[in-house]
Amino acid sequence: MSQHAPLIIDISGTTLSQLDRHRLKHPLVGGLILFARNFSDLAQLMALCRSIKKLRPDLLICVDHEGGRVQRFKTDGFTHLPPMRALGQLWRDDGRGAAGSGALQACAAATACGYVLGAELRACGVDLSFTPVLDLDWGASGVIGDRAFDADARVVSVLAQSVMHGLLQSGMANCGKHFPGHGFVKADSHTNIPVDRRSLKAILADDAAPYRWLAASLASVMPAHVIYPKVDAQPAGFSARWLGDVLRGQLRFGGAVFSDDLSMAGARVIDGQPVSTTQAAVAALNAGCDLVLLCNQSLGDGAGVDALIDGLTEALLKGQWQASDASEHRRLDLLPRASAPSWDELMVQPRYMQALDLLP
Repeated sequence: MSQHAPLIIDISGTTLSQLDRHRLKHPLVGGLILFARNFSDLAQLMALCRSIKKLRPDLLICVDHEGGRVQRFKTDGFTHLPPMRALGQLWRDDGRGAAGSGALQACAAATACGYVLGAELRACGVDLSFTPVLDLDWGASGVIGDRAFDADARVVSVLAQSVMHGLLQSGMANCGKHFPGHGFVKADSHTNIPVDRRSLKAILADDAAPYRWLAASLASVMPAHVIYPKVDAQPAGFSARWLGDVLRGQLRFGGAVFSDDLSMAGARVIDGQPVSTTQAAVAALNAGCDLVLLCNQSLGDGAGVDALIDGLTEALLKGQWQASDASEHRRLDLLPRASAPSWDELMVQPRYMQALDLLP
C-alpha cells in the first residue's frame, strides 16, 4: 500500500491531549489546521507547534491567516495585516504620483504583507497559511468581500504574485483559493451550496484567469464548494472535470489540491443527496484532491474526527479510493525547507522592519 496521508484535521485546545496525539499519529493524517481557539500567546503557540513536530516532523501545520477579518492570531505581537482589498485600492490610487506608481507601491506593499505574514507564523512553528485569495470582487459575495484584492483578474494576479513572493522570502509555500472562483455568487458555502450558472468560457476568461497566469507559482490550490452546472453537476472540489481536466489539464497546475472544509454545508450534499464526511472525503480524493480538510470537529468528544479517520481507513481497505504517491509528494513539498529565525531574532531583522514600514 502506498503511503498517502490526505487528512488535515483540527484540535480543540491550546495543548495536545492524548486523543489529539493518538489521532495525529494515524498514518492517514497528514497535518492539522489551527484556529483562534488554539492560540493564547506566542509562547503557547510555539510550544504547541514544537509538540506537534516532536510527535511527527512531517505533519503540516496550517492556518487561515490572510489578513483583515480572516486572521487567526492577532495578539501578543502579531501584526494586524490589512484586508487584501486595501492593496487593490492602493493599486488604483494613482493620483499622488506618476501614472502606474500606485500599482508599483501596491506590489511592494503586497510583498511586505506576504513576508510579514509568513515570517511571523514560521517564527512560531506554523508551516502554511491558506492564502492568497484569488477570487474576484464582483461585489455580490459577503463571504469573500474585502478578502479579494480587486474585481480585475489582472490586478488580482499581480498582487497575489507579490504576496506569494513575500511568503517565499519567509520560506512559506502558498495556497490559491477558491478555484475556479467564489466571488460571483452571493451564497456562503459554509451554510448553503452556491450555484454559479455562467459558462466555462466566461469563468475561464474572468475568475479562473489568475490560476492560468499563476500556475507555475502556486504551490497549492483550494477549490470552491460551488456548483457550476454548465460545467459539472458536482461542486468544484468533487469534480474530476474541474480538478483534472481544467485545473491540471488546461491550466497546467502541478501542485497540491486541498478540499475546502468537509464539514461545510456546501460539502455535505452530492448529487442532491446528503453525504457523510467519509463519503465527501472519498469523492474529493477520487475527483483529484490530494488533501482533505475537516475543521471544528474535534470539539467535545471529537467523534466527527474519529468517524472520518475510521471511515477513510475502511474505504481505503475496500478499494473505494487509492492512496497516491504523487499526492504524498505534493503534501511534503509544502513543508518549509529551511529553519526559520526565532521570534526575537525576527523582530530585529532589517528586512522585517522594512516590510512593516511598507504595509498599507
